[in-house]
Amino acid sequence: MAYSQIRLKILPSVRCLFDKLVQVRVEGLTPHKQVQLRSRLVDDRGQVFKASALYKANETGQVDVCSAPSLGGSYTGVEPMGLFWAMAPEIPHSKLLKKNVLSPTLVDIEAMSAETGELLASETIERGYMTEGMKRIPVQEGRIRGVLFIPPGEGPFPGIVDLYAFGERLTEPRASLLANKGFVVLALASMSYEDLPKKPKKLDLEYFDEAVTYLRRQPEVKGPGIGIISISHSGGLALSMSSFLSGISATVCINGCNANTAIPLHYKDLIIPPLTLVPKNITFTDSGLLYVCNCLPDPSLENNRASQFPIERANCHFLFAVSEDDHNWNSVFFANQAAATLRSHGKESFQVVTYPKAGHFLEVPYMPNCPSGFHAAVGSEVSFGGEPKAHSEAQLDLWERVQQFFKSHLDNKSRPTC
Repeated sequence: MAYSQIRLKILPSVRCLFDKLVQVRVEGLTPHKQVQLRSRLVDDRGQVFKASALYKANETGQVDVCSAPSLGGSYTGVEPMGLFWAMAPEIPHSKLLKKNVLSPTLVDIEAMSAETGELLASETIERGYMTEGMKRIPVQEGRIRGVLFIPPGEGPFPGIVDLYAFGERLTEPRASLLANKGFVVLALASMSYEDLPKKPKKLDLEYFDEAVTYLRRQPEVKGPGIGIISISHSGGLALSMSSFLSGISATVCINGCNANTAIPLHYKDLIIPPLTLVPKNITFTDSGLLYVCNCLPDPSLENNRASQFPIERANCHFLFAVSEDDHNWNSVFFANQAAATLRSHGKESFQVVTYPKAGHFLEVPYMPNCPSGFHAAVGSEVSFGGEPKAHSEAQLDLWERVQQFFKSHLDNKSRPTC
C-alpha cells in the first residue's frame, strides 16, 4: 500500500462550529481493505476522550463515514458523527469540560491500518463556538457574574438566560452556540465563579431577578420578555424564576425537578426549603457507583409541598425535556407532575418531550454522553445514565426544538410552528 497516496479529508472544512456535522472521508486505500478510524481530544482540564471504529474500504479504495457502516469499535452501523458523540474518557467518570469558548475544541482524527496498526493519514478538526463578529462580554454588574454573548448582525435579538448544573463553574458552550442562532444569551453563574461562593448556604432569587433585568435592558435585546434555558438543579431555579419574576416569556427545563433541591432558596420574605433526601433509597449499580435516582421524595406529598414551586403563577410557555434513563433523579415524574399542576390550573402553555435511553446531561449536539461523574450535591461519583447513541439522537432533536421554541415565543416576527 502506498501510504503517500492516502488522504484523510474533513468536509466541508476542518474548521466548523461544534454543533455542525462534518464528513470524514479516507481516500487512496487498497480496495476492500479494513481501516481503523480513531478520534481523540484533550479537554480544558487535560482529560483525554477517545473513540474508534473499524471500516472496510469500498471498491474504489474509499471510506466515507456518512455512508459506510462501522463494523466494530465504539459504535456500529452508519453513524456520520459517531467518532464525536461516541467518545469516552480515558479516566472513568470524567465529564468533558470547556472553560471558555474563545478557543476551539481540537479533535485529532487518525486512519490506521487494521492489519499492522500503522498510521496511514491524520487530520485535526477545529470545532469552534463563536462565529465571526460575535461578541463575548464578561459581566460584572452589581452582583451579577457571567458572560454575555451577542450575535453578529443587526438586532435587536431575543434574549435568553442560560443556567447550568449545581456546583458547576460558568459553562459557555451552550450559550455561545445558541447565540450563533440569533439570540443574545447571558451565561449566568450562581456559585463557584469569580467572587461567588463555592458552597453558598442559600441562593437569593433577587440575584436572578437582577440578571433578568440586566438582560432585558441591553439595547441588543428585543422585548418584551426573555427566555430561560436550564438543566438539572438549575431547572428548579428556572421554574422559580418563572413563578415569581416578571419579564419571562419562555422557559426550557431540561431534566429538572419541580421542587427546590440541595440548598434553600430565598425570595423577599419567602424561604423555599430543599426536599429532604431519603438516604435509604440510595443504592449501588453493578459497577459500584452510587445510584441516587430515587432519593428525592414526591414533592406533592403534604410534608414536601413547601419545597414545591408554584408554577401555576407563571405566565410563560414551558418546554420540559426529560430523559427516561436519567439516573440523577426521576425527571419524567417531576415533569409530568409540573404539567399536571399547570393543567389543573387551566394552563396548556407547555410541552413535555421524553427521550428513551437518554441520560441526565442533555447537552449540545455531538457532545459525548456523561454516564457517570462527580455529583457536587452528593459529594461522590454517581451514575447519570444514558446509552451513547440514543443520548446523541436526543441531543440533536432537543437542539432543534429549543431553537424553534424560543423563536416561537420570543421573536415577535415569527409565528409559532409547533
